[in-house]
Amino acid sequence: MKRQKSFTENKAILYLVSTPIGNLQDMTYRAVETLKSVTKIFCEDTRTSKVLLQHYEIKTPVASYHDHNKEQAAKQILKHLREGRSIALISDAGTPLISDPGYHIVNLAIKEEFPVVPIPGASALLSALVGSGFPPHPFLFVGFLDAKTSKREQKLTSIKDLPYPIVFYESPHRLNKAIESLYKILGERDLVIARELTKLHEEFIRGTTKSLQNLKQVKGEIVLIVSGNAEHEEILDEDIIKSINNYIEQGYTTKDAIILIAKEANRSKNEIYQLYHLNNKE
Repeated sequence: MKRQKSFTENKAILYLVSTPIGNLQDMTYRAVETLKSVTKIFCEDTRTSKVLLQHYEIKTPVASYHDHNKEQAAKQILKHLREGRSIALISDAGTPLISDPGYHIVNLAIKEEFPVVPIPGASALLSALVGSGFPPHPFLFVGFLDAKTSKREQKLTSIKDLPYPIVFYESPHRLNKAIESLYKILGERDLVIARELTKLHEEFIRGTTKSLQNLKQVKGEIVLIVSGNAEHEEILDEDIIKSINNYIEQGYTTKDAIILIAKEANRSKNEIYQLYHLNNKE
Protein backbone atom coordinates (compact mmCIF):
# COMPACT_ATOMS: atom_id res chain seq x y z
CA MET A 1 0.00 0.00 0.00
CA LYS A 2 1.23 3.48 -0.87
CA ARG A 3 -0.17 6.71 0.49
CA GLN A 4 0.17 10.05 -1.24
CA LYS A 5 0.23 13.03 1.10
CA SER A 6 0.19 15.75 -1.50
CA PHE A 7 0.67 18.75 0.75
CA THR A 8 3.35 17.49 3.11
CA GLU A 9 5.89 15.82 0.83
CA ASN A 10 8.80 18.02 -0.14
CA LYS A 11 9.03 17.09 -3.79
CA ALA A 12 7.85 18.17 -7.21
CA ILE A 13 4.13 17.89 -7.94
CA LEU A 14 2.13 17.22 -11.09
CA TYR A 15 -0.95 19.44 -10.92
CA LEU A 16 -4.07 18.64 -12.96
CA VAL A 17 -5.70 22.05 -13.30
CA SER A 18 -9.29 22.45 -14.47
CA THR A 19 -9.96 25.39 -16.76
CA PRO A 20 -13.22 27.10 -17.87
CA ILE A 21 -15.38 25.34 -20.46
CA GLY A 22 -16.39 28.64 -22.02
CA ASN A 23 -16.87 31.43 -19.51
CA LEU A 24 -13.47 32.73 -18.39
CA GLN A 25 -14.95 33.80 -15.05
CA ASP A 26 -15.24 30.13 -14.05
CA MET A 27 -11.50 29.97 -13.36
CA THR A 28 -10.83 29.43 -9.62
CA TYR A 29 -8.41 31.47 -7.52
CA ARG A 30 -6.52 28.32 -6.67
CA ALA A 31 -6.17 27.38 -10.34
CA VAL A 32 -4.73 30.80 -11.19
CA GLU A 33 -2.29 30.69 -8.28
CA THR A 34 -1.18 27.18 -9.20
CA LEU A 35 -0.55 28.04 -12.84
CA LYS A 36 1.50 31.05 -11.77
CA SER A 37 3.60 29.02 -9.34
CA VAL A 38 4.63 26.02 -11.45
CA THR A 39 7.71 25.86 -13.65
CA LYS A 40 5.84 24.98 -16.84
CA ILE A 41 2.32 24.40 -18.12
CA PHE A 42 1.57 21.60 -20.56
CA CYS A 43 -1.62 21.97 -22.60
CA GLU A 44 -3.41 20.53 -25.65
CA ASP A 45 -3.23 23.61 -27.87
CA THR A 46 -0.89 26.41 -26.82
CA ARG A 47 -2.82 28.95 -28.91
CA THR A 48 -6.09 28.17 -27.12
CA SER A 49 -4.52 28.13 -23.67
CA LYS A 50 -2.63 31.40 -24.17
CA VAL A 51 -5.96 33.26 -24.41
CA LEU A 52 -6.81 32.09 -20.90
CA LEU A 53 -3.30 32.65 -19.54
CA GLN A 54 -3.10 36.18 -20.92
CA HIS A 55 -6.51 37.00 -19.44
CA TYR A 56 -5.22 36.12 -15.96
CA GLU A 57 -1.73 37.51 -16.55
CA ILE A 58 -0.14 34.11 -16.15
CA LYS A 59 3.34 34.28 -17.66
CA THR A 60 4.45 30.71 -16.99
CA PRO A 61 6.04 29.05 -20.07
CA VAL A 62 3.78 26.65 -21.96
CA ALA A 63 4.37 23.53 -24.04
CA SER A 64 2.04 21.20 -25.93
CA TYR A 65 0.88 17.80 -24.72
CA HIS A 66 -1.55 15.92 -26.96
CA ASP A 67 -2.18 12.53 -28.57
CA HIS A 68 0.43 13.00 -31.28
CA ASN A 69 3.34 13.97 -29.01
CA LYS A 70 2.40 12.42 -25.65
CA GLU A 71 5.42 10.11 -25.53
CA GLN A 72 7.95 12.87 -26.11
CA ALA A 73 6.10 15.39 -23.93
CA ALA A 74 5.90 12.84 -21.11
CA LYS A 75 9.68 12.58 -21.11
CA GLN A 76 9.94 16.35 -20.72
CA ILE A 77 7.43 16.40 -17.87
CA LEU A 78 9.19 13.60 -16.01
CA LYS A 79 12.52 15.37 -16.47
CA HIS A 80 11.12 18.50 -14.81
CA LEU A 81 9.66 16.48 -11.95
CA ARG A 82 12.90 14.56 -11.38
CA GLU A 83 14.73 17.87 -11.17
CA GLY A 84 12.35 18.98 -8.42
CA ARG A 85 10.20 21.32 -10.49
CA SER A 86 6.40 21.24 -10.33
CA ILE A 87 4.35 21.03 -13.53
CA ALA A 88 0.72 21.81 -14.40
CA LEU A 89 -1.32 19.92 -16.97
CA ILE A 90 -4.41 21.59 -18.45
CA SER A 91 -6.81 20.74 -21.28
CA ASP A 92 -8.29 23.15 -23.81
CA ALA A 93 -11.41 23.35 -21.62
CA GLY A 94 -12.63 21.66 -18.47
CA THR A 95 -11.01 18.98 -16.37
CA PRO A 96 -7.84 17.30 -17.67
CA LEU A 97 -7.94 13.58 -18.65
CA ILE A 98 -11.69 13.53 -19.39
CA SER A 99 -11.15 13.89 -23.15
CA ASP A 100 -7.38 14.13 -23.55
CA PRO A 101 -4.39 11.76 -23.11
CA GLY A 102 -3.41 13.07 -19.68
CA TYR A 103 -3.87 9.68 -18.01
CA HIS A 104 -0.63 8.56 -19.68
CA ILE A 105 1.58 11.02 -17.82
CA VAL A 106 -0.44 10.66 -14.61
CA ASN A 107 0.30 6.92 -14.53
CA LEU A 108 3.99 7.53 -15.18
CA ALA A 109 4.18 10.15 -12.42
CA ILE A 110 2.46 7.84 -9.94
CA LYS A 111 4.88 5.01 -10.76
CA GLU A 112 7.78 7.30 -9.94
CA GLU A 113 5.97 8.38 -6.75
CA PHE A 114 5.50 12.02 -7.66
CA PRO A 115 2.37 13.51 -6.07
CA VAL A 116 -0.52 14.06 -8.50
CA VAL A 117 -2.78 16.87 -7.28
CA PRO A 118 -6.10 17.68 -8.98
CA ILE A 119 -7.24 21.31 -8.91
CA PRO A 120 -11.03 21.03 -9.42
CA GLY A 121 -13.13 23.32 -11.53
CA ALA A 122 -15.44 23.36 -14.52
CA SER A 123 -16.68 20.12 -16.10
CA ALA A 124 -19.00 19.97 -19.11
CA LEU A 125 -20.35 16.53 -18.28
CA LEU A 126 -21.27 17.43 -14.69
CA SER A 127 -22.76 20.79 -15.68
CA ALA A 128 -24.91 19.06 -18.29
CA LEU A 129 -25.95 16.27 -15.94
CA VAL A 130 -27.09 18.46 -13.05
CA GLY A 131 -29.01 20.74 -15.43
CA SER A 132 -30.62 17.90 -17.37
CA GLY A 133 -33.38 16.91 -14.97
CA PHE A 134 -32.22 13.29 -14.90
CA PRO A 135 -31.29 11.56 -11.61
CA PRO A 136 -27.63 12.58 -11.10
CA HIS A 137 -26.38 9.24 -9.84
CA PRO A 138 -25.52 6.67 -10.80
CA PHE A 139 -24.72 7.51 -14.41
CA LEU A 140 -22.35 6.33 -17.14
CA PHE A 141 -20.01 8.68 -18.97
CA VAL A 142 -19.01 7.34 -22.38
CA GLY A 143 -17.19 10.31 -23.90
CA PHE A 144 -17.26 10.61 -27.69
CA LEU A 145 -19.00 7.89 -29.67
CA ASP A 146 -17.13 6.48 -32.65
CA ALA A 147 -17.57 8.31 -35.97
CA LYS A 148 -18.16 4.99 -37.76
CA THR A 149 -21.78 3.89 -37.60
CA SER A 150 -20.99 0.20 -37.02
CA LYS A 151 -18.66 0.86 -34.08
CA ARG A 152 -20.99 3.52 -32.65
CA GLU A 153 -23.96 1.16 -32.70
CA GLN A 154 -21.90 -1.71 -31.35
CA LYS A 155 -21.00 0.43 -28.34
CA LEU A 156 -24.62 1.48 -27.82
CA THR A 157 -25.76 -2.15 -28.00
CA SER A 158 -23.34 -3.06 -25.19
CA ILE A 159 -24.86 -0.45 -22.84
CA LYS A 160 -28.51 -0.37 -23.91
CA ASP A 161 -29.78 -2.30 -20.86
CA LEU A 162 -28.26 0.04 -18.27
CA PRO A 163 -31.01 1.47 -16.02
CA TYR A 164 -29.40 4.87 -15.43
CA PRO A 165 -28.62 7.98 -17.52
CA ILE A 166 -25.82 7.80 -20.09
CA VAL A 167 -23.73 10.86 -20.96
CA PHE A 168 -21.93 11.43 -24.27
CA TYR A 169 -19.90 14.18 -25.87
CA GLU A 170 -20.65 14.91 -29.52
CA SER A 171 -19.63 17.33 -32.27
CA PRO A 172 -22.23 19.38 -34.20
CA HIS A 173 -21.58 17.75 -37.58
CA ARG A 174 -22.11 14.25 -36.14
CA LEU A 175 -25.04 15.09 -33.86
CA ASN A 176 -27.88 13.88 -36.08
CA LYS A 177 -26.12 10.62 -36.92
CA ALA A 178 -25.55 10.03 -33.21
CA ILE A 179 -29.21 10.64 -32.34
CA GLU A 180 -30.25 8.39 -35.22
CA SER A 181 -28.14 5.60 -33.74
CA LEU A 182 -29.51 6.26 -30.25
CA TYR A 183 -33.06 5.82 -31.52
CA LYS A 184 -32.21 2.75 -33.59
CA ILE A 185 -30.41 0.89 -30.78
CA LEU A 186 -32.01 2.25 -27.58
CA GLY A 187 -35.51 2.98 -28.85
CA GLU A 188 -37.48 6.05 -27.85
CA ARG A 189 -36.09 7.49 -24.64
CA ASP A 190 -35.86 10.89 -23.01
CA LEU A 191 -32.95 12.87 -24.42
CA VAL A 192 -31.35 16.15 -23.37
CA ILE A 193 -28.91 18.06 -25.56
CA ALA A 194 -26.82 20.57 -23.63
CA ARG A 195 -24.77 22.90 -25.80
CA GLU A 196 -22.43 25.86 -25.35
CA LEU A 197 -22.49 25.42 -21.57
CA THR A 198 -21.49 28.56 -19.59
CA LYS A 199 -21.35 30.58 -22.82
CA LEU A 200 -23.63 33.30 -24.20
CA HIS A 201 -25.69 30.85 -26.26
CA GLU A 202 -26.00 28.14 -23.60
CA GLU A 203 -29.03 25.97 -24.32
CA PHE A 204 -30.76 22.81 -23.08
CA ILE A 205 -32.88 21.05 -25.71
CA ARG A 206 -35.22 18.46 -24.17
CA GLY A 207 -37.20 15.79 -26.01
CA THR A 208 -36.78 12.16 -26.98
CA THR A 209 -34.48 10.19 -29.25
CA LYS A 210 -37.38 10.15 -31.72
CA SER A 211 -38.60 13.75 -31.51
CA LEU A 212 -35.10 15.23 -31.75
CA GLN A 213 -34.23 13.58 -35.07
CA ASN A 214 -32.87 15.77 -37.88
CA LEU A 215 -32.16 18.90 -35.89
CA LYS A 216 -30.99 21.96 -37.77
CA GLN A 217 -28.32 24.52 -36.92
CA VAL A 218 -27.16 23.06 -33.62
CA LYS A 219 -23.69 24.48 -33.11
CA GLY A 220 -21.01 24.53 -30.43
CA GLU A 221 -19.76 22.08 -27.84
CA ILE A 222 -22.42 19.43 -27.19
CA VAL A 223 -23.25 17.02 -24.37
CA LEU A 224 -25.95 14.36 -24.88
CA ILE A 225 -27.75 12.71 -21.97
CA VAL A 226 -30.15 9.85 -22.60
CA SER A 227 -32.35 8.17 -19.99
CA GLY A 228 -31.67 4.62 -18.85
CA ASN A 229 -33.62 1.50 -19.79
CA ALA A 230 -36.79 1.69 -17.70
CA GLU A 231 -37.40 -2.03 -18.11
CA HIS A 232 -34.16 -2.73 -16.27
CA GLU A 233 -34.52 0.03 -13.69
CA GLU A 234 -33.48 -1.20 -10.30
CA ILE A 235 -36.23 -1.20 -7.69
CA LEU A 236 -35.10 -0.15 -4.22
CA ASP A 237 -35.54 -2.60 -1.33
CA GLU A 238 -37.80 -0.22 0.57
CA ASP A 239 -40.06 0.12 -2.47
CA ILE A 240 -40.28 -3.67 -2.72
CA ILE A 241 -41.42 -3.92 0.91
CA LYS A 242 -44.03 -1.20 0.35
CA SER A 243 -45.33 -2.95 -2.77
CA ILE A 244 -45.66 -6.30 -0.97
CA ASN A 245 -47.59 -4.66 1.85
CA ASN A 246 -49.83 -2.91 -0.67
CA TYR A 247 -50.70 -6.23 -2.30
CA ILE A 248 -51.39 -7.79 1.11
CA GLU A 249 -53.71 -4.89 1.97
CA GLN A 250 -55.56 -5.59 -1.27
CA GLY A 251 -56.24 -9.16 -0.13
CA TYR A 252 -53.32 -11.10 -1.61
CA THR A 253 -51.55 -13.67 0.54
CA THR A 254 -47.96 -12.91 1.47
CA LYS A 255 -46.80 -15.75 -0.80
CA ASP A 256 -48.74 -14.45 -3.80
CA ALA A 257 -47.58 -10.88 -3.17
CA ILE A 258 -43.96 -12.00 -3.11
CA ILE A 259 -44.40 -13.93 -6.37
CA LEU A 260 -45.92 -10.88 -8.08
CA ILE A 261 -43.19 -8.51 -6.86
CA ALA A 262 -40.44 -10.95 -7.83
CA LYS A 263 -41.71 -10.83 -11.42
CA GLU A 264 -42.04 -7.05 -11.41
CA ALA A 265 -38.56 -6.52 -9.96
CA ASN A 266 -36.98 -9.26 -12.09
CA ARG A 267 -35.53 -10.89 -8.97
CA SER A 268 -35.82 -14.40 -7.55
CA LYS A 269 -38.71 -15.34 -5.25
CA ASN A 270 -36.26 -16.55 -2.58
CA GLU A 271 -34.44 -13.21 -2.61
CA ILE A 272 -37.70 -11.27 -2.21
CA TYR A 273 -38.91 -13.69 0.48
CA GLN A 274 -35.71 -13.25 2.52
CA LEU A 275 -35.82 -9.49 2.09
CA TYR A 276 -39.41 -9.27 3.24
CA HIS A 277 -39.07 -11.50 6.28
CA LEU A 278 -35.77 -9.92 7.31
CA ASN A 279 -37.49 -6.54 7.22
CA ASN A 280 -40.40 -7.84 9.33
CA LYS A 281 -38.04 -9.20 11.97
CA GLU A 282 -36.59 -5.75 12.39
